[in-house]
Amino acid sequence: MSDQPVQVTPAEIAEAVADLKRQLNAVAGGSTERIDCNPETVEQGLAKLVLGLIELIRRLLERQAIRRMEGGSLNDEQVENMGLALMKLEQKVHQLAGEFGLTPKDLNLDLGPLGKLLDE
Repeated sequence: MSDQPVQVTPAEIAEAVADLKRQLNAVAGGSTERIDCNPETVEQGLAKLVLGLIELIRRLLERQAIRRMEGGSLNDEQVENMGLALMKLEQKVHQLAGEFGLTPKDLNLDLGPLGKLLDE
């Protein structure tokens, strides 16, 4: 494996930009789901939002890692380290969710036109 940058075609850049625009439009459109922020449940509602966002980012990082592996831009040690880091992050999110009385299914954010974060 070389340390040279991965070559990206203009079509791949255009596709990535279009995908990002779709995601931003979906986020800007808002969600019908509300975070319950009454005094008794504000911590749980905030934890649900924050942990849901972390789970979304973790899944995006996981997909990017898969693309990099398939593209051959990572050596075996980097693949192993990335896999371990993503597994630890997933375990920590589940642990923190449990501390707030949430299940991993509770972190299933509604992403508007994109659907739900987690496959059901």
